[in-house]
Amino acid sequence: MRRLWPLTARGTGALLLAVACFIIANEVGITELMYFGILLIAVLGASVASLYLTRRSDTVTRSLSPDVATVGRDALVTVRVGVRTALPTAPGTWRDTVPKGLAAKAHGVFPALGSGLRGAERIVQLSYSVTGARRGIHPLGPLQVTSTDPFGLARRTTVFGERTPVTVAPAVTDLPALSNFAGEAGGTLHTTNNQLGQGADNLIARPYVPGDSMRRIHWRATAHRDELMVRQEEQESTPEATVVIDRGVLRFSPEAMQAPGADPGFEAAVSACVSVVSRLVHDGYAVEVIDSDGTLLAERIDGGDMTEVEGLVNQFATLTARRDEHLGKLVRVFAGVMTGPVVLIVGRFDPADAEIIAPVAHHSTLAMLLAVAPVGDSLERAADLGWHTSAVDPDGDLAAAWSGAAERGVSHALR
Repeated sequence: MRRLWPLTARGTGALLLAVACFIIANEVGITELMYFGILLIAVLGASVASLYLTRRSDTVTRSLSPDVATVGRDALVTVRVGVRTALPTAPGTWRDTVPKGLAAKAHGVFPALGSGLRGAERIVQLSYSVTGARRGIHPLGPLQVTSTDPFGLARRTTVFGERTPVTVAPAVTDLPALSNFAGEAGGTLHTTNNQLGQGADNLIARPYVPGDSMRRIHWRATAHRDELMVRQEEQESTPEATVVIDRGVLRFSPEAMQAPGADPGFEAAVSACVSVVSRLVHDGYAVEVIDSDGTLLAERIDGGDMTEVEGLVNQFATLTARRDEHLGKLVRVFAGVMTGPVVLIVGRFDPADAEIIAPVAHHSTLAMLLAVAPVGDSLERAADLGWHTSAVDPDGDLAAAWSGAAERGVSHALR
């Protein structure tokens, strides 16, 4: 906010002293006091004028490292201020306006500048650390620079209106690999790789057809089959997984539909979603992320492609809840197919929901359910129907909930 009063406490005191000199000089008739008061007024005027004539700032730019902030993690903000000044300037202070979605101590000393008679622009670089506090896109700025004259009598606060949008992505928790757990939970990827051979050429023979290279002839198979056979590589299959996040606002608070970061329960669900995707992709699964009605929320991510995972995390910075309720449609999404791991993330989850999604568990090699707000014995019922279940508290340990669901496959809450 721009200060309307241009004088510092010292300058205000000098002004009051000048006024007092005028009054006393008029009452007592001491001419010297009149001259002294005029001198003080002249000095104050020169101080104010020096601030408005010696410095002119034209541009303010900000950069963030990394480019996207993350909830709970620090990022470095670098502010570059372009300044043109013909005369030396005294040090001042600066303060950058930080929105509620970010946390930072964005203030410091603005450096003094030497004389620049040619009027060339000088770049002043400021930096501070910012922490993502709330998912979404938050405007950083404006920047305020307060400068004083060399005598400390006058000040000038300049507000630069440029704002920089900062994207705050959901927090990604490092989850244990499914291969760390025995049995059904850890067997999918391991089995697939063992059957095909990790990184090896999986060769089969087929009959020769015109156009095949002679160098691909499989002589042993040719002798065995008594016909010309050629080598054909069998492509290794990629294990697939599906992550489902139910965004129905009735399972969260109404604020979850209004803006990112407004509802702690929905934030826990979004963070769980991106964390699970990151874990599965890192383990080699090709992952699809869908809503409970089957709508794709992101393009399919191939196993090991962590760059695409980062893109998904950034995309989910603005994800909000929706009005409609679609959990019942999830059964139709998996009807008639057999798929790999399915991880369902929901908010409120009651016993009736456990009955609704029961068929999905029979179409998946591993069905996992993470509920932010389970009701009653809903998780126990889902576990009895084939789901590996766990409750995820917004302030709890997501990694522990994930481990417990994968390892034991029974309902347990972390509160």
